[in-house]
Amino acid sequence: MNRKLLILTQFIFWGMLYAQNYSVENAFPSIFFTDPVGIHHADDGTNRLFVVEQPGKIMVFNNEPSVGITETFLNIMSIVDQDGGYTEEGLLGLAFHPNFSENGYFYVNYTDYSPKRNVIARYSVSDSNPNQADYSSSLIILEVNQPYTNHNGGQMGFGPDDGYLYISFGDGGSAGDPQGNGQNLQTLLGTIVRIDVDNVTNGQNYSIPADNPFLAPLAARDEIYAYGLRNMWRFSWDSVTGLLWGADVGQYNWEEIDIIYPGLNYGWNTMEGNHCYPAGSSCSTDGFELPIYEYPLYVDGVCSVTGGFVYRGSNMPSLYGKYIYGDWCTGDIWALNYSGDGNSVNESLLQSGINITSFGLDQNNEILICANANIYKLTSDEEPGMMGDLNQDGLVNVLDIIFSINIILGGEPSDYELWSGDLNQDGVIDILDIVLLINLILAI
Repeated sequence: MNRKLLILTQFIFWGMLYAQNYSVENAFPSIFFTDPVGIHHADDGTNRLFVVEQPGKIMVFNNEPSVGITETFLNIMSIVDQDGGYTEEGLLGLAFHPNFSENGYFYVNYTDYSPKRNVIARYSVSDSNPNQADYSSSLIILEVNQPYTNHNGGQMGFGPDDGYLYISFGDGGSAGDPQGNGQNLQTLLGTIVRIDVDNVTNGQNYSIPADNPFLAPLAARDEIYAYGLRNMWRFSWDSVTGLLWGADVGQYNWEEIDIIYPGLNYGWNTMEGNHCYPAGSSCSTDGFELPIYEYPLYVDGVCSVTGGFVYRGSNMPSLYGKYIYGDWCTGDIWALNYSGDGNSVNESLLQSGINITSFGLDQNNEILICANANIYKLTSDEEPGMMGDLNQDGLVNVLDIIFSINIILGGEPSDYELWSGDLNQDGVIDILDIVLLINLILAI
């Protein structure tokens, strides 16, 4: 019985229910960062966090509220170039290899000059110190020239199902995409690319996945996964549905949220959001994938969308399954409840007043936020709920089994019910969850 209890404790999560208020709290009040633009974990079981500093450093520390010390994991400030003052250049992205625990590989996205370009490079962790990278291990994977200083994209991530590296590149910059890169399949600007970094071919340090959508003989770059993007500032996968979410920064009128599918054209610079660009012009939407949500620019101070994550944590069940994102200028944070029928609902959670440069997740899928010189966490004052307590009576018993069976037979679960009843966290309530629920009841 003790072993059973030990196994089953992983399925019991204390969360929050029926939010009254959301807030952001300084997650690590004793440590500070220089222009943080990314917060990551390595999915290696160590519960460490890694913060990307735009001037060219990656800092590492233990995920503990009282932590008072950070260590420099990687310092490449000497090779990172960026404009002075406000800049969209610098060290912009970090991705850990899916097998980081075994191979120690991680990838960075930074800007360099002569010529002006994005550089995607692989580094390795030190053999002697897990909190330090081997500076000499740099291997250039891909370089993409940039005509201007802005719209460098920067996001990277490994697909959870295919293990390929996805990278976003902005349209090249200036304003309005003067070079027409967004609709040009001969350039990687204005795209998300998808490459295989575990295999090399044709003298490159990567290869092209066989199911990429624009392979020869099409007149396009083989690396492209999706295009027609202005400057996607952060994308992420929903860990349950596998959908790839992204936030594309607008020009003058609209910020947009997209779900990215292979081979699709997201419209820039013929479209800005759901609207023809420039404003007032005429265009056809044929062949374009329109955003699932948009919000107007420069209304109540908003100015630039920051993409986030579909929430799959356990502390705030009211947000379970909703896409959490924000605005850089105002610190507004929203929760978008996506519906494939076009009836998505966007909920304002709070106006935080912080300059949100990036969202991140810890190893428990809880939301962290980079802003100013700090790392914040999103919290709520919801009343406690319990996994397995689908009917919310404070108990886990046979009534919850009946509730689960009704859902399996065709009932549509609420976000809370899906969170509470999906004990194996595979995105559905099925017979496997019934078995776990029975075991949980027997163990209580």
